[in-house]
Amino acid sequence: MILRFVILCALFLLIEFYSYQAFRTLIKLRWVLIAYQVISVLLLVFIVYSFTQFDRSVGQTRYTMFTMGLMLLVYVPKIVITLILFGEDIFRIGASILNYFMYNVPRREMMPERRRFVSQLALGLAAVPFLSLIYGIFEGKYNFKVFKQTILFPDLPDAFDGFKITQISDVHSGSFDNPEKISYAIDLINEQESDMILFTGDIVNTHAKEMHPWIDVFNRIKEYKYGKFAILGNHDYGEYVTWPSEKQKSENFQSIKDLYGQIGFRLMLNEHTYIQKGNDKIALIGVENWGVNFKKAGDLNKAAAEVAQEDFKILMSHDPSHWDAEIKEHPKNFHLTFSGHTHGMQFGIEIPGYFKWSLAQYIYKQWAGLYENLGRYVYVNRGFGFHAYPGRVGIMPEITVVELKKGNNVA
Repeated sequence: MILRFVILCALFLLIEFYSYQAFRTLIKLRWVLIAYQVISVLLLVFIVYSFTQFDRSVGQTRYTMFTMGLMLLVYVPKIVITLILFGEDIFRIGASILNYFMYNVPRREMMPERRRFVSQLALGLAAVPFLSLIYGIFEGKYNFKVFKQTILFPDLPDAFDGFKITQISDVHSGSFDNPEKISYAIDLINEQESDMILFTGDIVNTHAKEMHPWIDVFNRIKEYKYGKFAILGNHDYGEYVTWPSEKQKSENFQSIKDLYGQIGFRLMLNEHTYIQKGNDKIALIGVENWGVNFKKAGDLNKAAAEVAQEDFKILMSHDPSHWDAEIKEHPKNFHLTFSGHTHGMQFGIEIPGYFKWSLAQYIYKQWAGLYENLGRYVYVNRGFGFHAYPGRVGIMPEITVVELKKGNNVA
């Protein structure tokens, strides 16, 4: 623990040292440099103090999200500066060794001075994440996007050709602070001409009461001919705070499960149902949360025990690591899985249809959008809400519309 603290302090000192070097190279006014140092110290003290005040009996609050946002605003740009100037120092050290041994340059002159344009470059590049993070906090987190996806299945029952499913996931209602924007998102959901809607978990951050101000808003989600279904996400179990008693934790969990019903969704707990259309039917299966590094309450075999091998199957499972670990090669052949959970880390670069990148991809093999394995698919929703960092950069909040079509994919 002490070693980790020492390493963390050393990293912060390194970051602050290089950031100051960039400013000192460009700015010569003494009072400006002193002001920069004072502000940097005050911000660091505030951030460290705020994190030490985190109350595990309360969990995430708007204050903790503000602190996280502030830390990212301050230190992500400084990390960019550090990386560039550290690279320059490697070059300067190499040049000084060359000067000393090959050109007999005097020791006091052998180290090249820090170049002004490198500091300018560092500050310019640092401005990109700084401005992006500000945008993410004030605009990005409510910049809802509708992602539409068509998936072809050769064995799709005829009556379901053209069947549309809307998906939302990871609402995290305790993070919301703008009723107008949430109401707009509900309007977007209602504008989609879908047959059914699925909600793949995380209705709150921790406490059931977080959703109470938003129940009426979410009750505006229209009725769907073939139903409104939901499953639990990892945050719905209330396991990220310290509870005074198991009884209170259990009561909160029951209240969270009740929330889904209060907004008109049928909560599926390791169970299945059949969606009937004309003379055809498909199986809808919903499991509790199951994640490689998270709670494993989902029981796929129990949920699908009475589902026939030949049935067309749609599965809801919150964490996409479940698909990679158990679902994609399961002998029951689950045709399409809907997941969420990753949020795309709420930070990345995405050009729909061409390119997407996020740190999430180094943790999850399936982290945003559609993935396929031997004709079986998982769709990972980027999330409706936000958590920890109070914003979104590049990876926008998502409302998904998937259309099922009968046919073969052309390679």
